[in-house]
Amino acid sequence: MAIDRQLSQGIMMSVENNLFDLSGTTILLTGATGHLGRALAHGLAHAGARLVVSSRSMASAEQVAEELASPSGMRHMATQIDQLDQDSLQQGFERAVAEVGTIDGLIANGHQGNAADWKSVTSDEFNQQLQNATGYFMLARLLRDHLVSRSASGSIIFLGSMYGLVGSYPDAYAGIRPASPVAYHALKGGLIQMTRHLAVYWAADNIRVNCLSPGPFPTPTPANEKLIENLKKHSPMGRMGNAEELVGPAIFLASNASSYVTGHNLVIDGGWTAW
Repeated sequence: MAIDRQLSQGIMMSVENNLFDLSGTTILLTGATGHLGRALAHGLAHAGARLVVSSRSMASAEQVAEELASPSGMRHMATQIDQLDQDSLQQGFERAVAEVGTIDGLIANGHQGNAADWKSVTSDEFNQQLQNATGYFMLARLLRDHLVSRSASGSIIFLGSMYGLVGSYPDAYAGIRPASPVAYHALKGGLIQMTRHLAVYWAADNIRVNCLSPGPFPTPTPANEKLIENLKKHSPMGRMGNAEELVGPAIFLASNASSYVTGHNLVIDGGWTAW
């Protein structure tokens, strides 16, 4: 009975403390001006987090920071980061720390892509796509070192993709547009594996590393309705994802609700990879 009471008290405390509350947490979110990044920024802000939002364009990042809600009254900040540029990564991170003092979490969402498929992609284009992973790692290591210097815990979340787990369906793209870029698949698969590797090494530092892998989340104005219809046919739920549907999983991984979760790839794909 004593064990039962202890368990009950622990659960009650967890509920009362609202495990999903991000109040008092400062999160650096890269790629905050994009389709998914903007939704994540708004969702995390509503959950109480203080955001440092980044973009390759400082003006665009500042615009997003200004439009975010602030339940706690804390001011959101902006910084400029080009994740393909090591100097930009270093300077952007240092600028963020100088502005807010401490950072507790990172959501690496920024991405610089290339639409070239396997038939036409050049060596330089392929390597540039993979360089996004380098940027994710360098930024994550900066945060890891920042947290360790403070003897603080933290959460790092990489943005993967269902295409890091499975190949795309050729028939979905045939006659409409080039195939899903091979370098993109290589990149996202690598990010998922890097998540596992860093989680193992940084667990001793009390730093959790996880990955969010969205399925098909097209922009509100997709370039080709026929492609969207083809993709729907391959989804068990028969529809595309909406950007706000990524927010809940992100809050889960960023908050104490996932305090015993690390090295995990959380897939949000409407069942796509369950076929």
